[in-house]
Amino acid sequence: MEKMHISGVACDKKVARLAVVGLPDEPGVAFKIFSLLAKENVNVDIILQSIGRNNTKDISFTVGKQDMDRAKGALEDHKAALGFDHIDVNDSVAKVSIVGAGMVHNPGVAAKMFEALYNAGININMISTSEIKVSVLVDLPEADRAVQVIHDRFFHEFNGN
Repeated sequence: MEKMHISGVACDKKVARLAVVGLPDEPGVAFKIFSLLAKENVNVDIILQSIGRNNTKDISFTVGKQDMDRAKGALEDHKAALGFDHIDVNDSVAKVSIVGAGMVHNPGVAAKMFEALYNAGININMISTSEIKVSVLVDLPEADRAVQVIHDRFFHEFNGN
C-alpha cells in the first residue's frame, strides 16, 4: 500500500543548518528572525524550535548553501536586537525526502522511513513533514546510504526483492 503513496526518494546535498542559540523565549522572536531573512531573500526550509527553558529557546533551520553566509551575516548584524547567544552553522548535512501524494492520510509512512534509517545506524538531525513529503536532515557522509536504505524500504521490499 505504501508503494502507491510514495513516488520517490530525493536528496539535496546543497543545504546548511543554522541554529540560533539562546534566543529570548518571548513572542515575536521567530517573526523577527524569519522576516529578517526574507528581507535578505534567504529561502528557509526545515524549521525546528526548541521548548523554552530558563527563558531562552533555540531555533534551527535549513537554507541553501549559497545563502548560508548571507543568512548568518544578517543574523549576526542584528544580534543585539534579536538577543541570541550564538549561531551554530553546519554545512555538512543533506536533506533526504520521500515524496508522494496523500502521505498524511497513510499512517506509518514516516515511521517506516525512520525505521530504515535506524536499522542502518543513520542519525536524524531534523524532521519536516507536509502533505506530499517527509524530509530528514542527515550528516552529509550518510546521505547516499540514507537514500538507498529508504528506497529499499519503500520500493524493493514491495517488489519481492
